[in-house]
Amino acid sequence: MRRIVAGLFMSLDGVVESPEKWQGPYFNDEMGAELGAQMAQSDALLMGRRTYEEFAAFWPSQGSAGPAGFMNNVRKLVVSTTLRTPGWQNSKVIGGDLSEELTTLKRRTGGNILVSGSITLVSSLLRHGLLDELGVMVCPVVIGTGRHLFEDSAGPIPLALAASNTLDNGVLHLTYRPAAG
Repeated sequence: MRRIVAGLFMSLDGVVESPEKWQGPYFNDEMGAELGAQMAQSDALLMGRRTYEEFAAFWPSQGSAGPAGFMNNVRKLVVSTTLRTPGWQNSKVIGGDLSEELTTLKRRTGGNILVSGSITLVSSLLRHGLLDELGVMVCPVVIGTGRHLFEDSAGPIPLALAASNTLDNGVLHLTYRPAAG
C-alpha cells in the first residue's frame, strides 16, 4: 500500500509559509540528500492549487537535472475546486471527494505520494487521517510572522516521533506518524 508523506520546512517559531525566503542559508548538501531520499521514494507529487501554481511558474524553466527533473517529470496531482486545466506536464486535478480519491490512490501499487508545501492540504490530510508521515525540517531561525501549519487544527491530532536527525547546520529533521490508538 502506498503512503502519503509530507515534507515541510519550518522555522523555530513554527512558520511554514514562504520557506524560500528564509531557509536558504541552511540549505546544504546534507539537506539536499534528505530531500533527494524523499523524492527517490516517491512517484507522485500531491499539491494544493496555490503551491501548484507557484511550482508550475518556477520549475519548468529550471532544466531537467536533480530536483528540477523530478518536479517536472513526476506525476502531479492537484487538489482544487477552481483549477480546471493544469498546464504543467503530467498534471491532473483532483476535484471530487478527496478522501475517496486518495484512499483509492493509496491502494494502488507504487511509491510514496509526496506532499511539498501546501499548508492547507497537509493540515486537512492530518485532520482526516490520510497523511501517513509528516517530515519537518526545523531551521534554527525565528521568523516572527507568517502562517503556521496547525492554525486551523480541529483539535488534538496525536502523532508519534518516528525519527529525528540533527544536521550539521543545526536543522532538525523530524519525522512523525499517526500515533497508534
